[in-house]
Amino acid sequence: MANTKSAKKAVRRIARQTEVNKSRRSQMRTEVRRVEEAIASGNKSGAVAALKVAEPLLVRTAQKGVMHKRTASRKASRLAARVSAMQE
Repeated sequence: MANTKSAKKAVRRIARQTEVNKSRRSQMRTEVRRVEEAIASGNKSGAVAALKVAEPLLVRTAQKGVMHKRTASRKASRLAARVSAMQE
């Protein structure tokens, strides 16, 4: 339990930032799932469009420190490889 005034302020600040990070992570996961659903349904044009939305989100999520930059890069790379391997 925070005792000092500065510790209480830090707890409030961390709580606000946690909410922001949760929102960013949730949005990123949603867009990645949309790409995966388009791949599963065999819709290449839909998968390409969804990837165009998801890739910048992955990079932005990494820049904001929500996930590691290599993790974001790996996810984007694997999604792009799966989309490009699809049959038209």
